[in-house]
Amino acid sequence: MANIYKKYTITTDPATGKKSKTASSKWWGRYRDVLGVERRIALVTDKKVSQLKLNEIVEKIEQEKLGMLDPTEAEMKKPIQIHLDDYEQHLKTKNNEPRYVKEVIGKIKRCIDHCQWRRVTQIKLTDVENYLLHLREENGLSIQTSNHYLKALKAFGNWLVKNQRNKTNVINGIATLNAQIDRRHDRRAMSMDEFLRVLHVAETGPPAVGLTGADRAMLYLLAAWTGFRRGELGSLTLKNFVGLDTETPMLTLNATYSKRRRNDDQVLHPDVAARFKTWLEIRKPATDNEILFPISKKTCGVDRKTSDMISFDLITARNFWLAESKDDTEHQTRLASDYLKYQDSNGHFADFHSLRHTFITNLCRANVSPKVAQQLARHSDIRLTLNVYSHAVHDERAAAINSLPGLPPKNS
Repeated sequence: MANIYKKYTITTDPATGKKSKTASSKWWGRYRDVLGVERRIALVTDKKVSQLKLNEIVEKIEQEKLGMLDPTEAEMKKPIQIHLDDYEQHLKTKNNEPRYVKEVIGKIKRCIDHCQWRRVTQIKLTDVENYLLHLREENGLSIQTSNHYLKALKAFGNWLVKNQRNKTNVINGIATLNAQIDRRHDRRAMSMDEFLRVLHVAETGPPAVGLTGADRAMLYLLAAWTGFRRGELGSLTLKNFVGLDTETPMLTLNATYSKRRRNDDQVLHPDVAARFKTWLEIRKPATDNEILFPISKKTCGVDRKTSDMISFDLITARNFWLAESKDDTEHQTRLASDYLKYQDSNGHFADFHSLRHTFITNLCRANVSPKVAQQLARHSDIRLTLNVYSHAVHDERAAAINSLPGLPPKNS
């Protein structure tokens, strides 16, 4: 039998020793759950409202006994960690890379712990807003990283609703912030002259970050002429190169190593194919299955910092370029220039991933149609190709403006 009651506490006056009984301000409810276990719960101060709340609890228990309870209600009672574990399994079944799954789940878990959520019913929009603000102001994370956290949390919330584990996703009410006002690691595209200088010093230079100079040069060349990413290039073996002696040599990529989880292929420029064949005469892989560029832990057990690698060659190339100065005035001018700098005066980086930016920018400079550039970049959204990876330099913008028709002369 369920009923409401008042809790009483007995206190003793230390001066007189007189005992008194004090009733609690709230009403309490006594009931038995679906397993017959007696439960007690604090309600509210109003007696009628407390009775109504207890009646609702008892009604849900009766519905649950009869199998009539909304399945979402039952799921919402489970600890949030159970849902997070199931969501992690869901991401794995979609064949996502283990590192991606770990990053997404880590972001969600850190928010859950910070907000002290125990059930999905505790997820609040204001909690998430305050947590993202905490990440930016206390932890110093960028707006872009904060947006990545929000994206992960929204996806988790949508999955909960879709799978009848929560009724609504309140996080969808939070808009992403403009990351352009707080960029931390923007890349830039290298000019052709910069790239050729880096290629030369790598090709003729000593080993660095685990690769010989010739191997680094070939790695840079493939990155800048195919747009393949670090992990994708780190999976390449001889089997990935097809038709090197034909008119259309190809570089293929297994779906296991492609970022978009599908088989990819890229036509190789004839000059790149020729350089690759020459490089093979030096490299001489032992088997067709040998990893050509051991830079990825996923394929060779060692993660090599390609950012350190290209930084080493950029510094070397810049020092040679500075040494070419004819006099002190020219030397000072070159010192002030961003030419061959790993990070320029605008905070833009020429790291290894910038070679992908270089590839896509060169496609646009060659007047390749936006749609074809998108396909060669293997982007699902053309806006990413044009807005993020294609870089128009100052001279190109000036030339574009100057190509506009001039104004007619003023009437005298």
